[in-house]
Amino acid sequence: MTAIAVTIAGSDSGGGAGIQADLKTFSANGVYGASVLTALTAQNTLGVSAIHDVPPEFVRAQMDAVYSDLKVNATKIGMLSRVDTIESVAAGLKAHETGPVVLDPVMVAASGDPLLADSAVDCLISVLVPLADLITPNLHEAARMLGTGVAPSDTVMRDQAEQLLKLGAKAVLLKGGHGEGAESADLFLDRDGKALWLREQRIETQNTHGTGCTLSSAIAAGLARGDGLQDAIQAAKAYIHGAIAAADSLKIGAGHGPVHHFHAFWSK
Repeated sequence: MTAIAVTIAGSDSGGGAGIQADLKTFSANGVYGASVLTALTAQNTLGVSAIHDVPPEFVRAQMDAVYSDLKVNATKIGMLSRVDTIESVAAGLKAHETGPVVLDPVMVAASGDPLLADSAVDCLISVLVPLADLITPNLHEAARMLGTGVAPSDTVMRDQAEQLLKLGAKAVLLKGGHGEGAESADLFLDRDGKALWLREQRIETQNTHGTGCTLSSAIAAGLARGDGLQDAIQAAKAYIHGAIAAADSLKIGAGHGPVHHFHAFWSK
């Protein structure tokens, strides 16, 4: 049986994040990838210059086409940008067998450009978060979802993860890559109280475009292969660490370049 994962996300014309990063990640992790585009971005390593939203009825048409034919083992959700897109995706998830759902609440690009309208945050929380098996916010996204400040410590991260569970999430991976210090620490927490800290030495590089997309897609790939949630998260953490460590071997653009999705396969 071929493991299949679907990404529901926006397109990055520069190839480092979004749908493009998701499909590269699925492939690098031995999973067949299908896609549902929610938005097109005019984007490169320097920033986002324009966004064209895909009509919500066409988002749903893509979902119906993919899920009605392919036996999907896991689903990753990324950029949704606006309320009617979120509602369309939620309706599609309820209508189909999607496998475990990993929701990456994409709100801001690595360049700092906003990717989710303020009006859509409450909708994302109320409509989509309860449908996800795992949500993967970074520190800034968690703060925006909770209406609070960015967590400055492990203790506050744990508190915010617990608050995110109260919003309806089944499990949370709160990502600390945007934090301070020598370590990048992520916290996994679920409703049963299982907690797992994942720590790696922080890598000094400006080429971190697509890290959030890549990590959530790697988790979805592990789930599609049949891994348990914690095993999928740990494998994905190791994969993204390797992709960031190898990022400087790529020479892509003049700004925040992408991580190296195929670091284990391309010749050095």
